[in-house]
Amino acid sequence: MAQKPSIPKGTRDFSPVEMARRNYIFDTIRNVFRDFGFKQIETPAMENLSTLMGKYGEEGDKLLFKILNSGNYLKGADKELLNEEEPSGKLTSQLCEKGLRYDLTVPFARYVVMHRAELQFPFKRFQIQPVWRADRPQKGRYREFYQCDADIVGSDSLFNEVELLQMINEVFTRLGIRIAIKLNNRKVLAGIAELIGAPEKIIDITVAIDKIDKIGIDAVNAELIERGLSNEAVETLRPILSIDGPIQSRLEQLDKILANSEVGKKGVEELRFIVEATEKLGLGDDADGKTNTVLDLDVSLARGLNYYTGTIIEVKALDVQIGSITGGGRYDNLTGVFGMPGVSGVGISFGADRIYDVLNTLDLYPSEASDTTKVLFLNMGDAEAIASLKAIKRLRASNISAELYPDSAKMKKQMAYANALAIPFVAIIGESELTDGTVTLKNMSSGEQSAVAIDELPSKIML
Repeated sequence: MAQKPSIPKGTRDFSPVEMARRNYIFDTIRNVFRDFGFKQIETPAMENLSTLMGKYGEEGDKLLFKILNSGNYLKGADKELLNEEEPSGKLTSQLCEKGLRYDLTVPFARYVVMHRAELQFPFKRFQIQPVWRADRPQKGRYREFYQCDADIVGSDSLFNEVELLQMINEVFTRLGIRIAIKLNNRKVLAGIAELIGAPEKIIDITVAIDKIDKIGIDAVNAELIERGLSNEAVETLRPILSIDGPIQSRLEQLDKILANSEVGKKGVEELRFIVEATEKLGLGDDADGKTNTVLDLDVSLARGLNYYTGTIIEVKALDVQIGSITGGGRYDNLTGVFGMPGVSGVGISFGADRIYDVLNTLDLYPSEASDTTKVLFLNMGDAEAIASLKAIKRLRASNISAELYPDSAKMKKQMAYANALAIPFVAIIGESELTDGTVTLKNMSSGEQSAVAIDELPSKIML
């Protein structure tokens, strides 16, 4: 019995139409990256597991796809560990030396350290590649998905954050998606941890409060107590996570709350600089004065990643219920674990797959995003096909996509093929056109057709 074909859960196939739309997203993001002076790099799909482990926190480590060693991977494994019911991390390290990358930021940090002698700092890089996470698949969450990252390393300036916010706005303005950019600062979170008397619990606090949108504040409070916080600390934290009002008002409230925390006040100061500089630049205002981008301060925003040390950024679509479509932040210590301390960086990552789902939901693709072939030449016989291929060569030289139907089939079948693929023009070189040196060109939308000299064909199609 033939095997039923399938793909792993959390992965997807993409049709030609879907790929044309995805490429529209990638091209839009890539063009904005280049406009802002970022240079492209690529890194391998797999990294040494030692590069990845311990960089994403306890939750992230669990979601790493590990790759079994080649050959006899059990050779040298501890037999006692093999007999344990629950496999330990120690056994994993004996069986697996490599893993699929979880994101593009940690591999980038590794790249910077390995290639530091070749780089000019500050170094602005972008990277568009797939990543893998052993997560539970659900709407908007996949096990294989693309990230589109942009990072600036080798500079402490907060103008880098301001530029990244401008870049986020530019990408989504070009795509036509209205967004809310949420901001926080890891120093603010550290100040809050100090304030409630649990500075050593900063990781537990950030991992828990990052789930507020998903599980609600009561469930987060219960998790905080499970993680060892006192009831008094949790009650002190509750109103802090609920501050509201305009963004400047929230900053003022935070400033008062964290008045006795040096690190917390530093975080508020950094946020104020970024917010005020961004507002002076008129973020999100289009030519008609309409605001497509909302800037917001969210004290619960932690993104659950251990490597952020300053600004934290998350972007949500305003018109579609879906998870974050862009995220990022400032990291001061990431390259230090690879032997290169003191290099600060800040970066963002666009979630192309979620952006794809948003554009599908809102039907925001321009008609040309799905265009492939612009002109189909019908095959009327061998001599006519040769003449058609000569005309096609001329069109392609003018950057007009064209193709010849390969078989000399009935015209009805060839026209049906053009209709099925939504090809906008059909060209015919038959016996009379061959004699006259012309092409009969049919507009498939209007139904109009006319005889066109071969020399005039490109200009007729581009009209």
